[in-house]
This record gives sequence, structure tokens and C-alpha cells, in this order.
Amino acid sequence: MEYEKQEYKPHDYQKFATDFILQHPISAVILFLGAGKTVITLTAIEELLYDRFEVSKVLIVAPLRVAKVTWKDEITKWDHLQNLSFAVAVGSEKERMDALKQNADITIINRENLQWLIEKSKMPFEYDMVVLDELSSFKSWQSKRFRAFMKVRPKVKRVVGLTGTPAPNSLMDLFAEFKCLDMGQRLGRFITQYRTGYFMPDKMNGQIVYSYKLLPGAEDRIYSKISDITISMKAMDHLKMPELLSERYPVYMDEDETAKYESMKHDLILPYQDEDDITAANAAALSGKLCQMANGAVYSDNGEVVHIHDRKLDALEDLIEAAQGPLLLCYWYKHDLARIIKRLDQLKVSYSRISSEESIRSWNEGKYQVGLIHPASAGHGLNLQQGGNVIVWFGLTWSLELYEQTNARLWRQGQQAVAVVVQHIVTAGTIDERILEAISHKEKGQNALIEAVKAEL
Repeated sequence: MEYEKQEYKPHDYQKFATDFILQHPISAVILFLGAGKTVITLTAIEELLYDRFEVSKVLIVAPLRVAKVTWKDEITKWDHLQNLSFAVAVGSEKERMDALKQNADITIINRENLQWLIEKSKMPFEYDMVVLDELSSFKSWQSKRFRAFMKVRPKVKRVVGLTGTPAPNSLMDLFAEFKCLDMGQRLGRFITQYRTGYFMPDKMNGQIVYSYKLLPGAEDRIYSKISDITISMKAMDHLKMPELLSERYPVYMDEDETAKYESMKHDLILPYQDEDDITAANAAALSGKLCQMANGAVYSDNGEVVHIHDRKLDALEDLIEAAQGPLLLCYWYKHDLARIIKRLDQLKVSYSRISSEESIRSWNEGKYQVGLIHPASAGHGLNLQQGGNVIVWFGLTWSLELYEQTNARLWRQGQQAVAVVVQHIVTAGTIDERILEAISHKEKGQNALIEAVKAEL
């Protein structure tokens, strides 16, 4: 998509964040989704390249969609960035190699190909500045991309980590993320050092530790350690953001449906047919099965769809009828999508899956009553705020990161409505309630981190 050049008029918080990057060779910038972290970073890069001459080549590592579209669009959009040359190293190996050989100011690569760039491309790693867009994708110290990056990290003079969700699961995630930035200076060089310094075993079986919890006072100590290189600014503190309303629409199963659900929950088995029992071999599989059942249908062991109830579909029908405008509907399982589409066809409601550029454009133009979206494909680079202000969760996700990023498709800068409503269809007495609680709990921990390092403007 080609943009007409626009004049960049930064908000105060955007100026502050750009200055912070300029003043700190290592920086973690935690900005709420939709707050403009791409243009903030590019503004700093332009100054470092052309005014200060402090860097000569910049590598940006981003999620695939963002690497392909978002950074390129932002560079071509703003008039003050017109001097920047860039190359997008995604696609086939030949396409990636062609991009690397351009010797552009900025090379943009998707995170899945970072290891290839460092270990297999045979191109010299000459980048003196690296931007890790979505720092949380480096949260695993065991991942190949983390290990590959740490091989070249000593060569890099400036590193910027960008994220909206710094600790999507727990503060344990911060170890690898901050090691990417400061090579272990603040939180320690080794995971065992970090673990023993700030955590204690929580759930155990003999010598095997399944989870850890924070030691008393550890949270504040972690925040204190990273505060000198970290800023956080929530968009709603600095922009006129619409109000965010979180609602719960409960639905109730009848006795027969509840009995089937409880059978699965307690016995890990749902008698469906003598020759075709649905089983959940472990806790993860059970959780998936229970989520499906709460939604109204479940895959049997041979892949058939077993119908349980239509409670959520009925609720969806009510919500469509009551809505003043379009709904963005989040689904998780393929059989949920199939059942939703069947019901929408019956209702003669206009709808589309929001997946292509054309469907995004049509949604933003108000052509659909219902936009169907999967959280895993809604995470990055999707601006849907012009098409509506109501998001409905048909099936929930355990991932706080996906949950927040999906909601931020509507609740972001440019949303004209006075409020964005996040509606959760929750089957009472099921795992749905636990997931909402878990998300809420994680959110509290993350908000504490964000508040602790919040920039004082």
C-alpha cells in the first residue's frame, strides 16, 4: 500500500520515547498497542544515521506481517523519513539474499529468519543497531533465535526492544528478553542465577519443578534492576483514548449438557459412541477439550465433530440483534468457525473472515455486520479500528499476549467511538471462567511491571 507523504506531528509521549532511545544505547520501550512505536523508533534511527552519524546499518527483527508491511509502510508514509533506504528480507532464500545485498540503511527481517541470517546466510553481520520488535518473542532462553542473536550481540552498539506485553506469562520471561538487551548485566548471565535470585519453586513432583513463584520483594527488585533502561507509557495516559469496557455474557448449559461436560472433566472421557470415545490424555489436551465443549462442540479422537450445545450461538444471535453496529468476532477452533458461519447464513447477516488486505479494507469501510478473526492472525499490524468498536470473544485463549493484541485492533489511536466494548461469551460453570480469571491475574502482574517503570513526563 502506497501512502501520500504526511507531516509527522508527534505527541509529547512520542517525542519523549524517541529521545529516550537516542539517549540510551540500550533501551526497552513498553508502549501500549497502537501508540505508534514504529514511527517513534524510525525517528530515532533517522537522527542516529543522518544527524549524529552514530550508526551506519540497522537491522529490524519483527513478526512476519509487521516485517512485510508495517515498517515499510511507516517509512514511506512520513515526510521526515524520506532519506531512509530500506530492504525487506522475507520470502524465499533468493528474495532474502537479494534484500541483504542492497546494503540499505535499514534491513527488515522476520524473526523466524534471524537464525538463518546469522548462521546460514554467509553474509557478514555488520549491523551496529538492532531493533527487536516484539521483544516478548525473545522470552525463551532456549530458543534458536535467542541463541543465534546472542552470538552477534557483542558486535551491536545499540539495541532497542519494543513491546506492548513485556511479560505475557510471568516475570520469568524477562530474563531472556533483557539478556538480549544488556547481555545479562542487570538480571544475570544465567537463568539459574535469575531463578534462584528472584523465585522459589511453586508446583513440584519430587525433584521436578513445574512452576515458580516470586520471592517476597523480588518483583520490586526486578523492576529496580531494569528501570534505568526501560520506559513505559500507556497510550491512555497520553492520548484521548476511548473508554475500554469489559463485559461478560453468561450462557447456561442444561442438565444433560452439564453432565457430559463434568464427565469429561472428572473422568477425562466422554462416552459418545462405544467405538469412538473422546479422551484427553493429559492436562493440556483436557483443557483444549473442555474449551471446545464450553464453546458447544468437540473433536472426537478420530476427528469428527461432536455437537454438545448451541448456547453460545444463541448468545451471539442476541448480541448481533442488540448491536448498534458491526461486531468483530473472535473464534478459536475450526468447528466453531463452521458453526458460526452456518448460523450467520441462517440469519442472513453480512460477514467475512478478516484475513486479506481486501477484507481489512472492506471491514474498515463498514461493509460487514460481522468480521470473523482468529487471535493468532490478529496479533500484529492489523488496524481495524475504523470498522467498529465492539469485539466479541466466542472462544477464549489462555494467551494474554494474543488476547491484548486482538483487543487492540479496535482499542487504539484512531478509534472514533467514545468506548470500545469487549464482550466475552462465557459458559457458566466451565473452564471459560478460569481462563478469564487467569488472563485477569496475568494482566495485574504485567500492569505492575508497566507502572513500575512508567516514564514521568
